[in-house]
Amino acid sequence: MNFVVNKEWVVEQLHNENVRIIDCRFALGDPEEGGRLYTESHIPRAFYFDLEKQLSAPVKKHGGRHPLPDMAQFKREIEKVGIDNTTTVIAYDGGEGQFASRFWWLLTYIGHDKVYVLNEGFKGWVEAGYPTSSEVPEVKPALFVEDIQEDMLASYEEVKQIVAQKSPSSILIDSRDESRYLGEVEPIDRIAGHIPGALNKCWLEGLDQGAFKDNEEQKKRFTDLNEEAEIIVYCGSGVTATPNYIALKMAGFKNVRLYAGSYSDWISYHENPVSKGKEN
Repeated sequence: MNFVVNKEWVVEQLHNENVRIIDCRFALGDPEEGGRLYTESHIPRAFYFDLEKQLSAPVKKHGGRHPLPDMAQFKREIEKVGIDNTTTVIAYDGGEGQFASRFWWLLTYIGHDKVYVLNEGFKGWVEAGYPTSSEVPEVKPALFVEDIQEDMLASYEEVKQIVAQKSPSSILIDSRDESRYLGEVEPIDRIAGHIPGALNKCWLEGLDQGAFKDNEEQKKRFTDLNEEAEIIVYCGSGVTATPNYIALKMAGFKNVRLYAGSYSDWISYHENPVSKGKEN
């Protein structure tokens, strides 16, 4: 099963009416930047989806910094841009990978099975000299029949139980960079460290210059994991864990789930323990 596509294939699909291209560019330090960049220039016929306005729900006391959007609302958003169950969907960002992967995860979760991330994103597209546009396309709304894939999501309660039971059949993967996992630095959340028992597999190790490494390279990243185990990925807020979700699927792992609230949700409950340093 393919999860990513290359720009050489996408450029041939620009006039394919059954293909939708979604621009997911975003800057965590400047939430308006992605929309500005889209207005200036984007892949022709692409529609813009904002991480915080369309791919997340408003922040509350619990649920993390980027809670999952209301899926009924997300369904309406994809229908507005003409996505039905037969549409082939390509998501891209600036080349970082995590924002397009967030869209990929959400669309897959709601029951779509023809969605892909564009390797190298907009940066690779422009560097190849491919066409861009500032025009906002118009399409007829579509009807999407949702089929929520419950097995893709791990709840807070399930993660809490796994931590308490220390079950070897469930593996928590912290997708943040090592310094945050170890608790050496924490630029965003109120307390440094990681969920007890979690292993560290930084999401960036699954990509090379904005392109996902191939299946064999992904398998090498996860050789220490039991393929039969339940794998739950998390990060700071449920965004950068999604490239790791894709990477694990590329590596052949069948039972992979996302803890969408991630570390920022975990520490919103003051009674929860936090670990620092490497796990034994």
